[in-house]
Amino acid sequence: MATRREALVGGGLLLAFSFASRGLGQLVGGGEGGAAPKALRPDLPGSLKNRPELDAWIRIAPDGAATVFSGKAELGQGIRTALLQVAAEELDLSPATITLITADTARTPDEGLTAGSHSMQDGGTALANAGANVRFLLIQAAARQWKLPPESLTTSGDGHVMAPDGRRLGYGPLAAALSLHIEAVPDAPRRDPAHYRTLGRDLPRVDIPAKLTGGAAYVQDLRFPGMLHARLVRGPSYGTRLKAPNLEAARAMPGVVAVIQKGDFAAVVALKEWQAIKAMRVAQASDYVRTLPPLPVTDGPHRLQSLPSREIVVLDTRDDERPATRTIRASYSRPWYSHGSIGPSCAVALASDGELTLWSHSQGVFDMHRAVAELVGLPAKKVRCIHIPSAGCYGQNGADDVTAEAALIAMELPGRPIRLQWMREQEFGWEPCGCGMVTKVEASIGPDKRIAHWTYEVWSNSHNNRPVMAGGYAVAQQVVPPLLMQEPKPIPMPEGDGDRNANPLYVFPNMDVRYHFVPEMPLRVSALRSLGAHLNIFSLESMLDELALTGGVDPLAFRLAHMQDERARAVMIEATRRFDWAHRPRGDGRRGCGMAFARYKNIGAYCALAMEIEVERETGAIMVHRVQAAVDAGQPASPDGIRNQVEGGIIQSLSWAIKEAVSYDDSKRTSFDWGSYPILRFLDMPGSIDVHVMDRPGQPFLGAGETAQGPTSAALANAIADATGARLRDMPLTPEKVKAAIGLAG
Repeated sequence: MATRREALVGGGLLLAFSFASRGLGQLVGGGEGGAAPKALRPDLPGSLKNRPELDAWIRIAPDGAATVFSGKAELGQGIRTALLQVAAEELDLSPATITLITADTARTPDEGLTAGSHSMQDGGTALANAGANVRFLLIQAAARQWKLPPESLTTSGDGHVMAPDGRRLGYGPLAAALSLHIEAVPDAPRRDPAHYRTLGRDLPRVDIPAKLTGGAAYVQDLRFPGMLHARLVRGPSYGTRLKAPNLEAARAMPGVVAVIQKGDFAAVVALKEWQAIKAMRVAQASDYVRTLPPLPVTDGPHRLQSLPSREIVVLDTRDDERPATRTIRASYSRPWYSHGSIGPSCAVALASDGELTLWSHSQGVFDMHRAVAELVGLPAKKVRCIHIPSAGCYGQNGADDVTAEAALIAMELPGRPIRLQWMREQEFGWEPCGCGMVTKVEASIGPDKRIAHWTYEVWSNSHNNRPVMAGGYAVAQQVVPPLLMQEPKPIPMPEGDGDRNANPLYVFPNMDVRYHFVPEMPLRVSALRSLGAHLNIFSLESMLDELALTGGVDPLAFRLAHMQDERARAVMIEATRRFDWAHRPRGDGRRGCGMAFARYKNIGAYCALAMEIEVERETGAIMVHRVQAAVDAGQPASPDGIRNQVEGGIIQSLSWAIKEAVSYDDSKRTSFDWGSYPILRFLDMPGSIDVHVMDRPGQPFLGAGETAQGPTSAALANAIADATGARLRDMPLTPEKVKAAIGLAG
């Protein structure tokens, strides 16, 4: 198990230094935006523009040991490996010789959120250019010492600068005579992709061994000397409270050290975890009442269309009037989703000597240390937040809330590490859900079998509710006095939240695209992987198939006819070529094929995929036989990491599309476990998934972690329609809905 010292050191570097936070809030995009950190040097690439000093990113010790610092966090997406490869390539070092420190508010640059597929676009780009700057400074230092032109020198791959005559100087002695406390320059020479030693290769992921062997891989595994265990005493789901929790009975139970109560917030703290759980069960034996308006049990996500909204014009183009031969009108929807984290949210907090240290799996530790400081009444500089991975993430699950709650408890028991873990039913009941959404589309094609006009509307709550102030935590409304709830706001385009990918990358004439931003939240919601892109791509790509069928045009040909972006065309052609789209099985009532495409946010990675499925007409059950994807993520840092992310995104999207939906009655959520909230199981996995990563040497990094979610669900719906003739537009596409639609289609 990790010791406190190991967790504080974060990998072995004992030198401690602090960076004054210059971030003004969350990084826009990522699934979860807000104000971007202030750009101090707009001419620099990626996150360097916000933190341009080289020693904020890289330090070279006198013995040549390199330490690299990143504000991005390992969430299971393999980013530690990819960032190591980036830094190693540009420093021209072996990845094994580099110590990487990530997402620690006392040690690393504030890069905002780890979200929205920005880790490589912003963080990887910053490290690549910082590494190029440092390597160039080392070469210049050697050139001065040898009185040779810098362009005549090379680096060796093992931490030395080399002269043409074979002389070598180590990085350590050269760095000892330099100061890296200088700002980067934008044009430091990058290594030639033709000579890459590390970038673009499949290296073993550095985060896997502990996870595979049951080692200390997650925040749930942290164990510190003298640590106490806490559990919360609360109602069944967000918007409820217990009428009369039996706190006195819990206080008298064996091992209970304290019972903390602040308004409606209550927790039991015990010497052992099981003692805390038993005390919680006793204290929680109480009826509950709902404290918020009733939940929308009759109309589900379509309730959003009847709530007050702010209309945001996304696109409004007026081309020449074009004749229309056929118009299709359709509405699509998705329910509220749970994050479904395998490991319930957990955090460890320690209050000591007027300071507070938090170990959290939040994707926004930089905002967290400021927001928690406000919550507990400390200056932000007295709160340190260290990211530790968790068994489940991608979006705002309970990580932020559980850390704030652990902090409140720790402040009442200074000197003792407090480990707070939510119970499974609390995770399902209290975490923010992924937003339910509704879209309406009206589109026409003309006699040339091209789209003549496109009208699109989307209704959604904010996907942007990560705490940037104390009022963003659920506990902030439970304590006395309560704090004002954080105001929900949309993320502006081109990132977007509910309107993410509502603006087609395709070239359509006469487009009218509008986002109806709904501030009122029937259920508590925040970021879930890909945000609004999931339903918007589902709607867009489903409608394209419907229009293609109406016009008698092959779905691939129809898409290519409306696409001018050459890289987009290339991934569509590559995915369908590998799938053998031209000779695909045609719909026969049971088997069918579908395809879909998206460029995530229209600024991230490109993804196209094709899918073959089979529908059991008697039951409506769907079997996915094979999926073929092609992805263009720019220069691949770790091709295997990209394949992992896209494969995982495909499986997650299939689970959303077929199985998942938060259930509730008018007073509470009712899906508290894997029985009431089913997810895709191993037996449901596709027969094969093949992901081809396009080789784009030297191209800018494009985030790939969320590019497959929309296309996968859309391709599934298109394949069902191809197989059965039944068009399903409201997720989840359950067997019951499929069977009913087949009956109507027949």
